[in-house]
Amino acid sequence: MQIFPAIDLRNGEVVRLIQGDYDRMDVYAKDPVEIALQFRAQGAQNLHVVDLDGAKDGRLVNEQAVRRIVKDSGLFVEIGGGIRDEERILRYLDAGVGRVILGTVAVENYAFVEDMVYRYGDKIAVSVDARDQKIAIKGWKEITEIDSVAFCSRLADTGVQTIIYTDISKDGGLQGTNLDIYRVLSARVKADIVASGGISYMQEIASLREMGLYGAILGKVLYENKLSLKEVLAESRKGNGSC
Repeated sequence: MQIFPAIDLRNGEVVRLIQGDYDRMDVYAKDPVEIALQFRAQGAQNLHVVDLDGAKDGRLVNEQAVRRIVKDSGLFVEIGGGIRDEERILRYLDAGVGRVILGTVAVENYAFVEDMVYRYGDKIAVSVDARDQKIAIKGWKEITEIDSVAFCSRLADTGVQTIIYTDISKDGGLQGTNLDIYRVLSARVKADIVASGGISYMQEIASLREMGLYGAILGKVLYENKLSLKEVLAESRKGNGSC
């Protein structure tokens, strides 16, 4: 199973929100490259980056920070937040980003997702963020009536290879993730599912791996030193020898 330490960017700094609330934010570092290098030193090969300003306002506020992370860390970087047109996709791919994540636009303009997947294949992922299995958009500020599992199935049928699913009620709380929803997704959705939101315990890593999930994103649990990234990576490799 792939492990993606997370870097959330706001005004160029490394931060974490609690349940997507921009008014409940902890700042962990001024320089995101320093954090990326720390993750690499602990054995990480991947990095999940979110432009929180972009997610909220639809602008690529932190593009230069992302470019520095890609250039200096040498990690496989996936990036999301405010990516709502092809020009922005191309800017990130040109910067060396390995995978670009679409969020709000996937809900508001599904034809765009179809077109981008046709053009760029597995370099396009979709983030499905949900509360009570209803999709949230625009930086989690709006909750729709769209069923998140059905939407994931539709994405897979369209050809989206990687889906990042976040239960936002669990995000940032350090109280555990929603294992039940990942069991449903692993059974019903024919795509690579990445678990995100609230992962707090080593047993959850083991459970997600045993479900056959493609990956897991870890954020606050690493910044608060509740889990060791080295130990998480070791757990993720069990059974198949990969990380």
